[in-house]
This record gives sequence, C-alpha cells and structure tokens, in this order.
Amino acid sequence: MRAALLAAALIALPLAAHGQAAPEPMFKAPKIVLVGDSTTAVSSGWGGSFCAKHVSSNVACVNLGRGGRSSRTYREEGSWTLALKEMTSGGFAKTYVLIQLGHNDQPGRPERSTDLAAEFPVNIKRFVDEARAAGATPVLVTPLIRRQFKDGQVHDDLAPWADVIRKVAAETGAPLVDLHKLSKDAVQAMGPVEALKLGEAPPSPEVAAAAKSGTTTGAAFYEPAIPGAVVPPRPPAAPPSPPSAMGSFKPVFDYTHVGPEGADLFSAMVAKALAAAVPELGRQLRP
Repeated sequence: MRAALLAAALIALPLAAHGQAAPEPMFKAPKIVLVGDSTTAVSSGWGGSFCAKHVSSNVACVNLGRGGRSSRTYREEGSWTLALKEMTSGGFAKTYVLIQLGHNDQPGRPERSTDLAAEFPVNIKRFVDEARAAGATPVLVTPLIRRQFKDGQVHDDLAPWADVIRKVAAETGAPLVDLHKLSKDAVQAMGPVEALKLGEAPPSPEVAAAAKSGTTTGAAFYEPAIPGAVVPPRPPAAPPSPPSAMGSFKPVFDYTHVGPEGADLFSAMVAKALAAAVPELGRQLRP
C-alpha cells in the first residue's frame, strides 16, 4: 500500500523535479506588476484593492509598492531588481509593469529625493527602457494626488512630477494612466471635508474642524526651492529596515495615504484608465 502511494506521488511530481524542463502551460495568463511607493503599496495605497478587486482570475497581480521609496532609492535598495525578476520569470503570456513614483522624489528628505529636472526624468525613462529590455510592457502612472486644500482648492504640489511623467510617456510611447489628474478632479469634487474619509484612519477633531474652513491643517505643503539657494549634500540611501525591526502597523491619518475607501476609489480609476490605455488588457480588468 505504501509503495503504491509513493509511486503515485512520484508520478505527480513536476517534470522539473526529475531534471526535465517543465512544459509550457496550455493556459496563457498575463501578469501585472505594480512598482511604486506607499501610495501603491498594500494597506497604504491603491495597489492592494487593485489586485484584489479589479483583475480577473486569469491575471497574476504582484504588488511591489514600497513605502518611502523614490525613483532613486527604489533601485538602490534592490526593489527594482525584484521587479525585473518578476518580468523575466517566464510562464506568462505577457507582463505589464505599472510604475508610479514621485511622492518621495520631492525635496525635504535628501536621503531619498531627486532633482526634478536632471535626475527624475532620467530615472523614469530608465525604468521604461529596462522593463522593455526584460520583455515587459511598461505603463507609467502619474502620482496620486495629496488631499490637502487651500481656500477650498486642492493644493497640488505634485504637478511638476506628474508633468515629467506625462512627458516621458509621450517621448517613449509608453502607455499612460494619468492617476494624478483623475484623483485631483475627484478630490476637488469631494471637497476638503468629504475627502477626509479617504484616509487610513479618522482625522482628529482639530483636523476635521479645519477642513470645514476650506483649508486643511497639518499638511506638508511643498513649495519650490528658491533659485540659487544652496542645496545640502545628499547622503546615500539608508538600507530598508528588516521586518523584525519594524513595529506593528498602526494606521494614522494624513493627506497622502489611503484606507479601504480611498483604495477602492482610486484603484477603480486605475483599472478603468488602464483598460483604455492598454486595450489588450481590457477584458482582464474589472473597473
């Protein structure tokens, strides 16, 4: 009896286990890889909802969004290398790579920021070129809007970075998902009070009260550097903290990251825009 069971188990083993190449699957499935910062990552961005709710069961959806990463540090720490491995793993009919960076490229944190004119566009174009060289289809995604307001209007401090991504998409012919515009329009229509509900956690009473005035409080409004100002030297990127050194995840309110409601809203925008930008993927998406 035991011999029969052992024989059956050996027959069931993949051919690769016996030193033979595994056959190509009859079922041809696409893969979508998400590359980005915390606004793409699971729990704090739109990527978790996108993979869970907006792709068909035919699609392998891999979220490699990493909190705090810029177009420089995402590569330096090795996350882009992991993404390239996903693109070259084989077995899939086609791989699409959605790339959304920009939030952490802004000045303020020299260990991760990049120069808007000389560095950021070069980094984005390099992602496009290397994804194509790996056999994947890169799709550029403009950065998710920050939900901060001044006098009832969205304070759009990410517009220059979104413009760079649009320009790189046009120059390279890469498909574009203009999440920045879509999310800005939606947040503006909601207004500062209603937009509070999109955060990871409920706002404090002080934040909620300020929103009623039309100007949010506690927002880190980015202002362009003064021309000719001395820029301090940039330290090298710090290595990411190992999992054992990270504390337990506790959602907090801010104007950048999103909770379940925000993730569902913005991931649906991405799915709909992606279906339009890459028609061949349309039937695999659930906007």
